[in-house]
Amino acid sequence: MLVVLDVGAQKKQKIEPSYAWALTEPLGLRTDATIDTLFVDYHRFALPWSPSHVWATTGNYGAPGQDQLFFNRPITSEFFMEDALQPWLHNTATMRYYNTRIPMTLVGYTTGGDKRSNQDRTQALFSGNVNRRLQVGAGMDYVYSKGSYDNQADKDFTWKVFSSYMGDRYELQTFFTHFEYTTKENGGITDDRFITDPAQVQGGQTSVDNKSITTQLTGAQSSVKGSQFYMNHRYKVGFYRYQRDSITDTIIGRTYVPVTSFIWTLDYKDNRHHFLNKSGVEDTTWFANTYLNLGGTDEKNKWWRLRNTVGISMLEGFNKWAKFGLAAFATHELRKYTQITDTITGTGIELPEGLDVAPASVSPKHTDNVVWVGGQLTKQQGSHLRYEATARFGVLGSAAGDIDISGDIETRLKVRADTATLRGYGYFKNTETPYLLNNYVSNHYIWQNDFGKTQRFRVGGELNIPQTWTNINVGYETLKNYVYFGNDGLPVQHTPGIHVLSATLNQGLHFKALGWENSITYQTSSDKDVLPLPTLSIYSNIYARFIVAKVLHVQLGIDGNYYTKYYAPTYNPATMTFHTQQEMECGNFLLANLYANFKMKKARFFIVYTHANGKIFGGNDYFAIPHYPLNPRRFQLGVSVDFLN
Repeated sequence: MLVVLDVGAQKKQKIEPSYAWALTEPLGLRTDATIDTLFVDYHRFALPWSPSHVWATTGNYGAPGQDQLFFNRPITSEFFMEDALQPWLHNTATMRYYNTRIPMTLVGYTTGGDKRSNQDRTQALFSGNVNRRLQVGAGMDYVYSKGSYDNQADKDFTWKVFSSYMGDRYELQTFFTHFEYTTKENGGITDDRFITDPAQVQGGQTSVDNKSITTQLTGAQSSVKGSQFYMNHRYKVGFYRYQRDSITDTIIGRTYVPVTSFIWTLDYKDNRHHFLNKSGVEDTTWFANTYLNLGGTDEKNKWWRLRNTVGISMLEGFNKWAKFGLAAFATHELRKYTQITDTITGTGIELPEGLDVAPASVSPKHTDNVVWVGGQLTKQQGSHLRYEATARFGVLGSAAGDIDISGDIETRLKVRADTATLRGYGYFKNTETPYLLNNYVSNHYIWQNDFGKTQRFRVGGELNIPQTWTNINVGYETLKNYVYFGNDGLPVQHTPGIHVLSATLNQGLHFKALGWENSITYQTSSDKDVLPLPTLSIYSNIYARFIVAKVLHVQLGIDGNYYTKYYAPTYNPATMTFHTQQEMECGNFLLANLYANFKMKKARFFIVYTHANGKIFGGNDYFAIPHYPLNPRRFQLGVSVDFLN
């Protein structure tokens, strides 16, 4: 949503172009990242379903969701209550560092809906170089959306500070980020016919006041707070290579050539989850079990971890024989879990009438120390072949016996007058089940499991042909001992293997000012009860691009999402997780948006009529998950401006 300064016309002197980069774990390797200067498709940042072409969500902008394109879905984390919020948060993988030469300040704002259902998002980002080596920056992101339906509002405030120092011998990349997220939990609407057939439940009246539709829960909310502090240090040992004048043989310059680097990464993260339900009646009737309190729920749990990684690396390219980089590393991680205390189970206290007997007694505190060792092989230079392979092995704590091997290889091929890229990727993982999936205590869910390690094997390939606007990605994965949340909302381990095949075609067609972009994904799951996925999903975007008066760039178009029916997961407000269900299929509807995107000098802006086809064509049962309808038709607009300091 934010754009970067286009400084070329602002200064007469030559200024090196700005650039950005990201880091990959575990050793903090740098990868190129884009700085978004395009106005094309800017409107999509304001859509509640923007994180994915198949986004299973409770419906509101910024609300919890889960990606139903399986190869894009992250693995369950140590604190699963945060997983559904990942698209709206910052982390190591999404953090960007900038070298802007001159300071940039970026501000963006989007809004939509009326007074009762408004959706607002404000973003700001600053980055500036103290000198050519040292950079500092800060940013904030505030989402406040009341939602189209009752008891659905959410609020998310995230801020960050970051810095980098890129010296000849010493490099540092560091950030601190904090977020506070709160969402009202309505449990879905009480009668789907308010969306699918309103006349049937309103005595022939077809128009619906969406805010008047009754919801399952009226006094519940979830909140998640968290912070992360990250530092990646790298000290490089090498030699100077001197440049001499060919005539006088005098030294005219020198370049530092690193040979070996010593790496230390510190990564601290904490999360806190709070579920509150003020209605004791709804609390005991909506949830299947109540173990600790009949008067409602007010419970908190938290987790933190401190991870230290040290490594040594021989660097690629310090002489003509050093064709690749080779590194070894070790990681220690300290984890601490604190859950609510079960004051009833095992105490001999007679259960109050109405309370259910807890199936297990879980300790409210747990500490874990884990250690991994590993190695990394990389080739990041060269135009024909690049690759990266990382292997990590657990040697201590609950991670003992873990195996995590991943790799990526890329080559370039000549296709007529252009160059195509062919990439292969894959991994093998035999890893521990997160502690909270084995041990959890709350008012409505208590479990104590002894799940074995999960095995995952993935292999795939990607072909990218820029000349024809073609991208093809095909992948296959096998999962054994897969852990998921079952129909009752409890974690289950499925021992037999599950096989997933995915194939995606991204194809663009362009003729003069006209463009037609398509993304089609076909995926299959060998066990649709355990891992249901939509078989076919389509995103299509038809538009025209042109310039008015040589200064106003315009994109006018219509885009839409469609996917086939499947038993979409449903949502559990108490644990903020998505779990299987066989009650209702979702899908086979179209979400179409009419939009206009503009850019003029340092500003870009849009206006969009989202779900423009609603109640007209494309299906009326627009539920991404059971009983949670998506937004009806509405106008939205946004603007993003960069300020030259």
